[in-house]
Amino acid sequence: MMPLTFYRFLFLFVTFSLISSALSAKDFPNKPINLVVPFAPGGGTDSIARDLAKNLTEQLGQTVIVDNRAGGGGAIGAQMVAKAEPDGHTLLFVTSTFITHAATENTLSYDVIKDFTPIAMIGRGPLMVVANSELGLSSIQDLVKYTKANPNGVNFCSAGQGSINHLAGELFKQKTNLEMTHVPYKGSGPATLDLLAGRVQVFFATMPTMLQYVKSNKVTLLAMTSDKRSSLFPQVPTVAESGVPGFNITTWWGVVAPAKLPPEILKKLNQEIRIASAKEPLKTRLVNEGATPFQTEPEEMQNLLEKELRMWRDLVKTAKIKVD
Repeated sequence: MMPLTFYRFLFLFVTFSLISSALSAKDFPNKPINLVVPFAPGGGTDSIARDLAKNLTEQLGQTVIVDNRAGGGGAIGAQMVAKAEPDGHTLLFVTSTFITHAATENTLSYDVIKDFTPIAMIGRGPLMVVANSELGLSSIQDLVKYTKANPNGVNFCSAGQGSINHLAGELFKQKTNLEMTHVPYKGSGPATLDLLAGRVQVFFATMPTMLQYVKSNKVTLLAMTSDKRSSLFPQVPTVAESGVPGFNITTWWGVVAPAKLPPEILKKLNQEIRIASAKEPLKTRLVNEGATPFQTEPEEMQNLLEKELRMWRDLVKTAKIKVD
């Protein structure tokens, strides 16, 4: 039998742990929160993260600092947060690329499922299939005909290997049996510049990236990638409506923390993020950029991440996609 002192120690340890957890949740946050954004400042994702940080700062009474850690398809920022203390003061702002990059990269130093605690999603929206205006295309059917007539002359660009733009294009290739060449860039900015210049022909772009160029008629919007039409462009069909059944791709925005985040802090952050995402200026920004507010409980977000990871890994395997 174990000595009685051992059980007393165990009882005190458990009691102390429970008390500490309760106190830490009640007092949270007790210092500034670092919201890591794994992209360069100035883009659409960064703007959404900054609006969220502004609202959370006002709600929590502590400064929420946006910390841009671009590079590696988001891996640099993600790795930093995965190794941080799970006390709620270091968070990672994530998009769908958080999962698509993990589906294509076998050498990541972190596990997107095991090394993070999902907190909440705040919105999701379709991609836009756009083409260089000089091609004279006006629909997905036109793109299919043009690609078949020019099997070695159609390139689609992306924000990088393993990005949502990349895998959306690969899925389109798979479902249409078209030959298209993927041209990755270091971010959506340079990809957009080459699309405008005609050095690449097609872009499966996020709406925050491409909206201004569509509205100014600098590129041609062919279709939306979601299962329903966008309220911003109700006259524009979806890819599925255009003859590619089952094509339904959306991007999303959300927040995760390091693994083993205390349950009470997780609950509080989920509640505060849901409140913040429904307030201005974030609410209007999401709507103006074609997104639908999309709030989740942590468990629901966890299930969605796991489902998307399986889907994209299946695509990578069947399409034999290799990331250098």
